[in-house]
Amino acid sequence: MRRLFSFPNPVNEVSARLVAAGVVIMSVLALALRLEWLVVVIALGFIARAATGPTLSVLGQLVTRVVTPRLPLEPKPVPGPPKRFAQGIGVAFSVTSALLLLVFDADLAGWLVLAALAAAATLEAAFGFCLGCKVFALLTRLGLIPDSVCEACNDITARTEANLRAKAAAV
Repeated sequence: MRRLFSFPNPVNEVSARLVAAGVVIMSVLALALRLEWLVVVIALGFIARAATGPTLSVLGQLVTRVVTPRLPLEPKPVPGPPKRFAQGIGVAFSVTSALLLLVFDADLAGWLVLAALAAAATLEAAFGFCLGCKVFALLTRLGLIPDSVCEACNDITARTEANLRAKAAAV
């Protein structure tokens, strides 16, 4: 059971950005066509990814098993804890949007929350700018997240050395 609910560390940045692109597509469709049921699907995907990484996520499985392996891109390992934190923020936004739309009948607020989520996912997908990861870093600097949660986040030399070794091995 421990393995099922573990989150990958490191995470392939290529796959993370492709998952974010999937979230953007689903969110834009939900917003444009006012598909409240799709907001529930988005929320369930975030819950699955926050709990297990790609293991229980249909989108995560599609990206990591089908799409990413077929791309001519090298994997780009990044620390997992900030990405998991970002998925947790996605849970908060998507569940809030779903509740506002389906339970509280606050359509404008629900669609605005989903639009904010789509904007954050767009930053990740298009530019590799993970807003949740930046918040994670800020909370760590403030001491609200212990350094031990993400040792790799605090040791840039280890990441640089690992990247250099990986590139050298690929040659």
